[in-house]
Amino acid sequence: MKKIITSAVIAFAVATAANAADIPLKAKKAPPMPSWWDTLTITGLVEVGASANANNPAVTNFGQLFTDKANSAFLNQASLTIQRPLDPKATGYDFGFKFQAMYGSDARYTHFLGEFYQAIGESNQFDIVEAHALFHLPWLTSGGIDLKVGQYVTLEGAEVINAPDNALYTHSYIFNFGIPFKHTGILSTTHVNSWLDIYAGVDTGVNTTFGNHLDCFNCGDNNQAAAFHGGFGLNLLDGALTVAATTHIGPENPNTTAVRLACACDPNTALRYLNDVTVIWKATDKLTLTSDLNYIRDDGFNATGYGIAQYATYAINDWLKITGRGEIWRDNNGFFVASFPGNLDFVGIEHGNPLAVAIGGGPTTYGALTLGLAIKPPVPKQIEGLVIRPEIRYDASLNNTTPFGGGTKSSQWTFASDLIIPFTIKWRTDLSGRVASGHRLHCKGLG
Repeated sequence: MKKIITSAVIAFAVATAANAADIPLKAKKAPPMPSWWDTLTITGLVEVGASANANNPAVTNFGQLFTDKANSAFLNQASLTIQRPLDPKATGYDFGFKFQAMYGSDARYTHFLGEFYQAIGESNQFDIVEAHALFHLPWLTSGGIDLKVGQYVTLEGAEVINAPDNALYTHSYIFNFGIPFKHTGILSTTHVNSWLDIYAGVDTGVNTTFGNHLDCFNCGDNNQAAAFHGGFGLNLLDGALTVAATTHIGPENPNTTAVRLACACDPNTALRYLNDVTVIWKATDKLTLTSDLNYIRDDGFNATGYGIAQYATYAINDWLKITGRGEIWRDNNGFFVASFPGNLDFVGIEHGNPLAVAIGGGPTTYGALTLGLAIKPPVPKQIEGLVIRPEIRYDASLNNTTPFGGGTKSSQWTFASDLIIPFTIKWRTDLSGRVASGHRLHCKGLG
């Protein structure tokens, strides 16, 4: 009996020793969950560019806004962005924010009315691009609802204000004249399931804030009505195919006596419909195809505009991409497409100021072909993401009007290039004395 007990004890000891050999001397700690502050980032960029026009005379690059001056150099954007985006994997409540300020010549066209829009009369101006709070609410669906409250860029279009998020330097007719730039209000995204999002919100209108009365040329809104902004988004083929169908509906004409007489309407009730469908298909690892379809209508002046822009971007290697864009856009009544010779003329037209100047192109079908490169040379890590984007562009009237060359030409050739230098600011130090900084993010829409 003693032999049996002794043998059992020895066997147990051997087995225990063998198992102990598989146990690490010190258990590894799981990495700590990132705190709310760990995802806060401070980033910025500087974009400079230049454009040459082959026409003579050529004072403006008609049909372009951010690159409107012919044969000129630009400080397009010097921007700073502070943001804490929502956690896309959040299952409970979450909150964040975004603040983006910009100085440069692009700001002439991106102002919120009533907010710094007349503070500087020079070409380079200051603008608050976005300033909003973000909330994730675990309501209704498994994906919950995201809320954006404050000032934000529009849902619409294939192109955006933030320069690095575009494939080309110059912008399409759709971006310049067929969609809004920014809104002040509340916008929700309901994540119905993994492939469907529903957008719905209310705002003060296109590029507006608050406050209006008759013949007010310095109010934050140009009329006394609210607007709807919404639509839906599809995420298909494991993210290789996305579709965004969006609309903005509301009165947008200035509430002035002159406009009331010109349109024989009430600017507070005459609706403008801005509709856009953007389809992005990542056909291969190197080739991305983007289609942008646009239709707009203004009931006050019985004016319509519509068209399509098609993009193809091919990554030749890890530092070089080539993009082609072809576009046709019809300004059926000569109401939407114009150039603005003065630095404050664009916001003046939005207000209905009779002293503001807009030079239209008449009822015209515009065609444009653009070919450009995105070159990312090897640079120090501090400015990783630096890109040079040269391009050649041909614009033409397809119905024999002469909107180019100061109203004397039916077409124009432009040659342009920009340089974008991004940077990240290291903003805090952790307990060990190491500097912590955010991740580089380029966000569009509600993400």
